[in-house]
Formats: sequence, C-alpha cells, structure tokens
Amino acid sequence: MKPGNLYLIPTPLGETGFDAGMPAYNLNIIRHISIFIVEELRTARRFLRKAGYHNDFEDITFHLLNEHTLDSEVDIMLAGTMEGNHTGLLSEAGLPCVADPGNIIVRLAHRKGIRVIPLSGPSSIMLSLMASGFNGQNFAFHGYLPVKPPERAKKLKDLENNVLQNSQTQLFIETPYRNQAMIESITKTCKPSLMLCIAVDLTLETEWISVKPVGEWKKQTPQINKRPAVFLLGA
Repeated sequence: MKPGNLYLIPTPLGETGFDAGMPAYNLNIIRHISIFIVEELRTARRFLRKAGYHNDFEDITFHLLNEHTLDSEVDIMLAGTMEGNHTGLLSEAGLPCVADPGNIIVRLAHRKGIRVIPLSGPSSIMLSLMASGFNGQNFAFHGYLPVKPPERAKKLKDLENNVLQNSQTQLFIETPYRNQAMIESITKTCKPSLMLCIAVDLTLETEWISVKPVGEWKKQTPQINKRPAVFLLGA
C-alpha cells in the first residue's frame, strides 16, 4: 500500500483570522486530513475550527508531540500514514519544524518513504529578516540564547563578531517574559554602533518593528515583556 502524505501545516503567529498570511489552498488540504500531530490539543482544535474544519473531532486522530513525548512513542504517529492516510503536522505558531519540535517526525517520514509536503504560511524569522534591512543572503538563526547572564554575554559577543567579520545577520528569540533581560544584556554587551532590530507581534494589529544602533536602544528601552519578539543583530 502506498503511504499517505505528511503535510507540514503552518498556523497564525497570534490571534488573527485564518486568512492572515494563510493561503486558501491550505484549507483545501486540511479538509481531507483525519490524522494530526500537534503540540497541544486545545490550541490545535481551536486553529482547525477557525480554519473552517468541520469534521467531527471524535472521528479524528490526534497525536501529541512535545517535550514530554518519548522516542518510543514517535514511530506510532506515522502508522496511519503508512496505511495510506494523509497526516498533518501542526505548529503551535508559524512554521512546523522551525524553532519547533516537528523535525523528528519529518526525519522519520523520509526514512519511511513518506512524501513530505511543506505548506506556505507566516514565519516570524523570515518576516523579521525581511523588515530589518540587514543582510538577507548570509544569516544564521540561533533559537534561544543561554539564560545565565555570563553565558549569554559570551554568546552575544560571538554573534557580534559574526556580524562584524562576516557581515552575517544574527537572529534569535527569547521567552517573552525575559525580553527585557535580553535587551539589557544586548545593550550592556554589544558595541554601541552595532545595529539591532527588534520585531514584535508580527502579523498582529500590534505589530511593531524598529531598527537602531545598540547605543540608541540603551537610551530608550522599549517595554515588550510578554510579547513574542525576534531579535536581529546586523551591520
């Protein structure tokens, strides 16, 4: 039997309508899927209903893939796909497998000969890079930086050197409630002339993007606690 497809389904970056950065084509795909791999059941169901998914959830199979998932539990998530059923991998926000645990499923799907089909949707990383004015041909995304101040400062100096020596844009994120601590670390550690872009609430009505030298950020620090943000260092 030919396996079904594994569709990588993006989700909105916040409380926006389904049509905010989500192609109508995605909805046509979602309607024909009865197996979903998700991080959190409640938010996945809410997204599907907002997307116009009308199937009865009692007839749908949901697999949970998050930090509590055991390696031994992953293989069974693609059992239905191997039987010919299409499966959807949902991100909590944005693109699956980008700052997201879904890559383990995609890697397994390739090993099993399952066709992997990525769908278009919003990416806070790409949107912030586009809006920064920094080098978009040479960049690196580092995910979360170390939490402890000394280790974080060392990492920031490494990123600064990559900008200055290689003209490579450096992108990273932080847990929203630690945003202020991150800005403080950047302004204390990096050269005042280094450029910093902060992109907040991307695609939402409260979206805010600003680019200034680190020295200017130090004079006037924005209050963005508990708001999703992407930080970019550039030349």
